[in-house]
Amino acid sequence: MAELRCYMIVLAELTDRERFLKGYARLVPDLVSQFGGRYLIRGAGGLFVEGGWCDSPSALVSEWPSREQALRFWNSPEYAAAKKLREGTGRFQVLLIDSPALPAMPPA
Repeated sequence: MAELRCYMIVLAELTDRERFLKGYARLVPDLVSQFGGRYLIRGAGGLFVEGGWCDSPSALVSEWPSREQALRFWNSPEYAAAKKLREGTGRFQVLLIDSPALPAMPPA
């Protein structure tokens, strides 16, 4: 059986992209790494093809060794401080889900 990982999936509608990028987005990648996560996807300008709730969503997927490790990041004082920088920059949905580890994609 494949090893389980935890994936954090974030969908966002950014209403103040500039402030989001200058504050929150500069600080959080180092925290993700510090707490054992790694980004798989970071993108803007998405298109919902079913069930959408905004016109141009951004999406982020990070992989964590376990749900516990993802929650240590999410509930840490360091992330709580960073999350304040996100306030007023948009709407966010965050999902944690466990899944077998995804295989690495071969280089293009």
